[in-house]
Amino acid sequence: MPATFDLTRLPAFDETSGCWHAVIETPKGSHHKFGFEPDFGCFELKRTLPEGMTFPLDFGFIPSTLGEDGDPLDVLVVMDFPASMGALVKVRLLGAIQAEQKEKDKDWIRNDRLIAVAGKSPTLAEIRSLDDLRPKQLDQLIEFFKQYNKLDGSHFRPVGNANAKEAVALVHKGMKKHRKGK
Repeated sequence: MPATFDLTRLPAFDETSGCWHAVIETPKGSHHKFGFEPDFGCFELKRTLPEGMTFPLDFGFIPSTLGEDGDPLDVLVVMDFPASMGALVKVRLLGAIQAEQKEKDKDWIRNDRLIAVAGKSPTLAEIRSLDDLRPKQLDQLIEFFKQYNKLDGSHFRPVGNANAKEAVALVHKGMKKHRKGK
């Protein structure tokens, strides 16, 4: 079998731009949830959402990080238009939805959702924190993840919000965990 490239091992931070890297797995508006499969070097369809339910923002991960769930840290990216699956987007962190998630017959684990904005978007340049998002947008994101998890019998419980500085600390913690996991 030919060698594959593992997107999860890209650097988390781009020194040149001063932005974080986000790999988009599921574009905004998609009815399908995709996930990167490092063993195969491609994206796999993980599930299809019910009619009328779509991803509210581009959804992906910060490479070279690990969360408590053993996956790279999740990130939602605010952009002018949806990105393509597999796109590498340089982002600025705005904050995070701090949350716990419980899958069927398992314990609660932390599974935060970082929230970022595309660093190359001049129309979004003034968005610097979660407070700069549209009114109720954060509430709607939380409701999306509650319903998304409920569909397969899992639970999503928000426990707070993190500001941009705290989100950066979450990424550094995830980078450290990734380095130890190698």
